[in-house]
Amino acid sequence: QVQLVESGGGLVQAGGSLRLSCAASGSIFSIEAMAWYRQAPGKQRELVARITSIGRTNYVDSVKDRFTISRDNAKNTVYLQMNSLKPEDTAVYYCNADITTGKFKLWRNYWGQGTQVTVSS
Repeated sequence: QVQLVESGGGLVQAGGSLRLSCAASGSIFSIEAMAWYRQAPGKQRELVARITSIGRTNYVDSVKDRFTISRDNAKNTVYLQMNSLKPEDTAVYYCNADITTGKFKLWRNYWGQGTQVTVSS
């Protein structure tokens, strides 16, 4: 059984910063790509940032130069540093990861439970 547990969400004023963390635990053999998605009320879930196992990153245009995704492979953890936050960044943020588990090395995509980020104007 694998779990992704997010933390670090909260309420912040526009222009402020937050750092999200997501730790994977369980019978993990390897973690390939890790990513952050977000879903605002009434909108579809969108990819915010993604990082491969070797550190290559990509971002949605709306967060480039403001958000930074990183990972600590030793801790099976991915981070999202969010700076210069705007009210339109308000959403539930979800961690996502491609994980190979167990002695049979089964691959699957996993989601965290989500963490709320609210940016006030």
